[in-house]
Amino acid sequence: QVQLIESGGGLVQAGGSLRLSCAASGRTFSTYAMAWFRQAPGKERDFVAAITGNGGRTYAAASVKGRFTISRDNSRNTVYLQMNSLKPEDTAVYYCATAGKNWYTGPTTDAYSYWGQGTQVTVSS
Repeated sequence: QVQLIESGGGLVQAGGSLRLSCAASGRTFSTYAMAWFRQAPGKERDFVAAITGNGGRTYAAASVKGRFTISRDNSRNTVYLQMNSLKPEDTAVYYCATAGKNWYTGPTTDAYSYWGQGTQVTVSS
C-alpha cells in the first residue's frame, strides 16, 4: 500500500511560480515511477508530468513543457512539480499518482493505482 500526500498549492498571479510536493510512504518509493495529473472543474483528469524511479527520465504534457519541471528526492520519499510562468488555464486540482512500477506507465489515469488527495492551484489573471 502506498500513501501519497500533496502540498504546496495556493493562489498565484499569472506569470508566477509554485512548487508542489508529494510525500510518499513506503520503503520502495525509489522503485516507483511517479506522475502528476490535474483536473479543472468540469473537465477530465489530465496528465501533466512523470518521472521514472531513479529520476533518469522525465515526461511532460505539451501544454506544460518548458514551464513545469518534475523531479524527485528519493532520500525524502518526495516528488516535486516546479511550475513557472503559470497561466490561468493551469488552474486545477493537482494530484500525484503512481502505478507502483519502476517504469513510466503512460498518460492515462487508468494506469495508476495510487492517488493523493490533491492540492488546489489557482492562477489569477
